[in-house]
Order: sequence, then C-alpha cells, then structure tokens
Amino acid sequence: MGPAGIGALLLLLLRAAPCPGQLAGDTVFQPSFIHMSGPRVNSVFLGNSSGVNFSIILSPRDAETGKLQLANCSGSKRAGDWNLDVTPGVNTSKVTVSLNRTLELCLPNATECCPSPLCVVETLQVLACRGSVMLTQLLIQAEIFANSSFAGNVSENATIIPNQAFKPLGSCPCNLTAGACDVRCCCDLECTPDLQQLFNGSCFTGVFGGDVNPPYDQLCSSQSMEYTPEWFPFLCVQSSLDNTPFLGYFYHGSTSTPKVSSFKIPLQTSPGKPFTGYREGDPIITEEDEYFTVPQQSMAGQCVGNAPVAYLQNFDVKCLTNLESYKEGLPHDVRINTGTADFIQQNVVYRAITDRGKFITESENLAAEVLCQNVTFAEHYKFIWKDKNIEQVNVTVFFGSLCDGEILTQRFTVEFLSLNSTNGEELFENPGYQVGKPVKAANLNASDPLGSLDIWQPAGRGLCASTTDIPVLFGVDSYSGCILEVDINEDCSLLRGNVTEKLNALIQATHIGKRDNSSYSDLNDWVEIIRLDPFSSNVSTGGLKGFCPDIPANLNIRIIFAKVGAVQGIPQQEILAVQISYSTVLWQFQCGLGCRNTLSFLPITASVQFIEVPAQPPPPVTRYQKIYAEFDCNQNEVCWPQLLYPLTRFYTEPYSQCLAKGLFLAFLVLLAIIMSNPWSSKLWNR
Repeated sequence: MGPAGIGALLLLLLRAAPCPGQLAGDTVFQPSFIHMSGPRVNSVFLGNSSGVNFSIILSPRDAETGKLQLANCSGSKRAGDWNLDVTPGVNTSKVTVSLNRTLELCLPNATECCPSPLCVVETLQVLACRGSVMLTQLLIQAEIFANSSFAGNVSENATIIPNQAFKPLGSCPCNLTAGACDVRCCCDLECTPDLQQLFNGSCFTGVFGGDVNPPYDQLCSSQSMEYTPEWFPFLCVQSSLDNTPFLGYFYHGSTSTPKVSSFKIPLQTSPGKPFTGYREGDPIITEEDEYFTVPQQSMAGQCVGNAPVAYLQNFDVKCLTNLESYKEGLPHDVRINTGTADFIQQNVVYRAITDRGKFITESENLAAEVLCQNVTFAEHYKFIWKDKNIEQVNVTVFFGSLCDGEILTQRFTVEFLSLNSTNGEELFENPGYQVGKPVKAANLNASDPLGSLDIWQPAGRGLCASTTDIPVLFGVDSYSGCILEVDINEDCSLLRGNVTEKLNALIQATHIGKRDNSSYSDLNDWVEIIRLDPFSSNVSTGGLKGFCPDIPANLNIRIIFAKVGAVQGIPQQEILAVQISYSTVLWQFQCGLGCRNTLSFLPITASVQFIEVPAQPPPPVTRYQKIYAEFDCNQNEVCWPQLLYPLTRFYTEPYSQCLAKGLFLAFLVLLAIIMSNPWSSKLWNR
C-alpha cells in the first residue's frame, strides 16, 4: 500500500472511532485532515479558544492492526522536529504546524540530513483540550521530499547569451539528444562522418535542420524565387545575412526614451494668460502644479488617498485603516495657489488625542509586546475664500498612538468659509445649495418642523443595529446599506413591516427645502416629498419557512434640481422635486455549512440620486429647423453656407492669405466646371 493509501486509511479509522471525551458540534478544526508535502501547513480552529490547550504529538501506528494509538491531553507544543504555533482570535484561531529541520540530501560523511529522497513520512495529531477533556483533533499525514537543488561546484564563468535578434540562440534545433547522434540531423556535431553517410541524403531541411538564417527573397543574391520579375535587379536589397528579417530586425537602431507624463495640470491655457481664479468644482492646485489631495470616499465606498479637493465643495469622510496599511498623506508644508498665481502657506495646529475610544472601532487580543506608532487620527481643513480666490487655509491635525492589531477610523473634513463670515458661521450670500452641504428637510405637519434626510453609515460587521445616520449631501450621489438578521421562522408580513420601518426612519420629513436658506414659516420655500409606497403582495407562501416575496429592501431617493441663477459667479442651485420609491426583492433563507444556524442575512440599501434639469424648458424646435437641420453649421461637420467664409470681412487672417485662399478656391470651382459634362466629353472626343 502506497503512502497516499495509508493516509486515507488513517483518516477513515479516525472518523470511524470517535475519541473519548470529544464533544460533537462544539469546536472543530477546519480542515480536520491535511496531507502535508511542505515544511509548513495552516489550519483554523473554529470556536472559543479561551481556556483551550493545544498540543502536538507524533502518532505511531500499531504494527498488527495499523490503527493509531489513542492520544491524551498531556502533550506540548513541540514533538520531535515539529513545532505548533497558535494565533488566537475572537471566534477563530490560526494553527500553524512547521518542521524544524533541514531537507537537504545527505552528502558523504554528513549528518542531520535526508538519507533518501522521501525525507519525512510521519503522522501527527494536533489536539485541542480543555483540561483533560479533548474537544477536537487535527490529523496530519506528512510526506515531504528532500530539496533537489544543485549541490555541486558552480563555475564563476558567466555564460554569455547572444542577442537573438542578430544571432540565433540554437544553431541546430534538431540536436535533441545529448551525447548521441540524432538521425537525419546533419548539423549535429556528435555525428561522425561514418554515421552521416547513412542519412546524408535525407537530412532535415529548413530551420529545424540547422538553416536558421536562410537568405530571404528580396536579397539580390537570392535565387529562391521561381519566377523572378524583370524589375527585380533594380528593386532588390543589397545586404549581408547579418541583417536579416528572419531574426526580427534589419538594424539595431537607436531608441528614444518616452516622456512620462506626470500627474500635473497646466495652470495656464495659453502662454502669457494669467490664472483668473477658481470656479466651483475646480481642483485646488499646489505650488508644484499638482492637485491638493485629501483622502475621500469613492462611489464604491472605499477611501481614495489621492483625491483632489474641489473648490467650494465641503465633505466629511471617515476611513478605516490599520497600522500595516497606514500611509501618510500630503505634507502640510505644501503651499497652495490662491487663484491669482500667488501661494500661501497652511496654518497647521497639532493636537494630541485624549479619548482613543472614539477612533478605535475594533481591537484584537493584543500581545504583551506590540508595535505602536504615532499616526494621524483626524484632519480638519478650513478654507477662507472670497470671490474666486483662497485667502487663508487653517488645518487642525489630531494625532495619537496606533498599535498593531487595532483598526482606526480616520476622519477628514474640508469646509469652505466666506471671508465675510462671523464666528465661523457663514453668511447666506448665495441662497442656493452648494455641493457638499446637507439637504435641508422639514416636517411641516408637526409642532417641531425640524426634520432630517439621512443615509446609513455602516460600522463594525455592517449590521443595521450598529449603523449610524449621516445627512444626505447636496449634489453627492450616495449608496449605502446594512445587513438585517432574519430568522428562518420569520413571518413575512412582520418582515416587510420591519424593513419598511427601518427605511422610513431615514426620512423624518414631509418636505425638502428648495434653497439652503428656506424658512420654516414660508410654505413656498419647500417642496413636498412624493412617496411611492412599496408594492404589497398577497401571495401566499403555503406555509414554507425561509421564503418571503416582495420585501421592500431598496430605498430610492431621487432629487431633481436646476441652476436658476448665479451669485458672484457661483451658480444658485435649487431643488425642484423629491421622489421616494421602493424596490422589492425575494428573500430566501440561505443554508450555511450543515444548516445548523437558523439566522440568515437580508441586505437592505438606500440610494440617493441627484438629477439636473434645465431651469426653463428649452424652446420647441420649429418646422424650419427640422427641415433644414442638415444646413445647420452647429450640428454638422460640413457647413455649406460657410463655403465662401474666407472671402468675407469676418475672416480674421491677413489679407494676403485671404486673397490666396480665395484664388485657390476659384481655381477649384473653375476646374470642376471644366471637368464636368458636357465640357469634358467634348474635350476628350477632340
């Protein structure tokens, strides 16, 4: 019986005879059997590892029965040349078994090595015990071969490999057998003249036979073409066989280094034109003509470290990181372009974090000696602006200690304040919404009209019970969600009501403000939210468990807005309508491993979409525009009405160029008239 058959037999014997004291279904190794062919293997211990002792033992087999001897809990984490390492976790622990010996083949008079290629053939057991009671066990069948690396003397003379573009690497491809003559391979140097006489008339031809650099047809000295045209001596190629296209190149030539474009943008659109300031949405530029970046969230919800900061667009984001993946952002000594080609320095204030609990969201079991480092916990940027320029930049940086194994929630905020603001509160110079500011909501049917329009911000495991709410920001399309735990015996009507209640909790409002300065006392400043209730189904499930149709699991918020004007060059944006709808899904219980868990997960989502429409409907297209659309120069690449444009006074080129182009155009027209019928036919007939 081979080694693989012995391992399979041992696995069957272990499964057939349960170990004493083993508790079924409590804890388990995953996988529980490993066929080991390398010096290290990993397994996972599923369950609570508190108070559990792990040990490894060598399991000898009974010579008569072939069964493994019964194991006990008195072992240790070292057995012979084997070591056991356990990395504990919350509900899972990583178990690593490694071999502590060399795997080199034995040389003469050498010790502590492998006497045969099959170096290690052993059976191991990893036991998980609580006291003297065995909880579960891991069986490992180790069959490890010795390393087959070269152990002889290595010459210091490096082999020079020629450039295959000019000289072939294999001059005799048919030489396949080392130290012997290959039949019909006339280029094989190992074939003696007597042997070559046996197949001299049947040698391999072409590249395989050693003709790796044949003359090509365009060569003047080549006579391979069956029918040589008469013009061949005038257009043939005079060259040596060293420059052959068969190898790939005619000449080596010189190569030019491509210019790598950097992540920069020009400040000037044309030479000599000054930088005229920022507009809303323009990226802020640094002194090095690069983007001023602060970590921000992408559409997928992940944080992007090199996201440019847009002018007059506030944001407040949180990013998860740990000590291993932590990266420093843009240095705070970078100077920023004010908008007039001048540069200002950032005013930075550093503060230490006193309460780390607000930022450390999850902490694993830390060892006695753990690596810690001072990192940035939060950064708050305040841009003081006036018109199209930046007057001042104030930065507050909070730093603290982050240790290995901890998860940090970093916070980055950017706020634009007008120079005319007082006490940090910005005056309402522009009554419209600005991108990045919260959408104003109200509950006008209640005594307290203050309302809210929020979306979820998941944390931890992403469960709905641990989520927090953040306001909907104007002009920012968002998509968030959480996971709801559902029992297999859940009533479908109660499930629909529970999901609808959690979605409606995000919208504690009946109206949305048209502008950012909407007054609660003026009903004309608000638009009523249009609600499309979810579809209610009366479909009976027939008593089936874990099956519910028409669950309103998706909340869709559509906000229609328009630009109705501008204040100091900044667009005034106004909300015109808000619609809320639901999308239903079919929930079905997902059976996990063994179907032992009666809980399943239902993801519910909320999406926000901003749709821009014209402030006024465009004028209808007239009948003339519909008929003569092909003559419209703004819609077609060819504009026939502007054929004589160079001859008009609106053409801004010098008079001499206009005259030359006009005469050339007249010549083309005259030539077209002459070559057209009937003039051309009479001319050719004569």
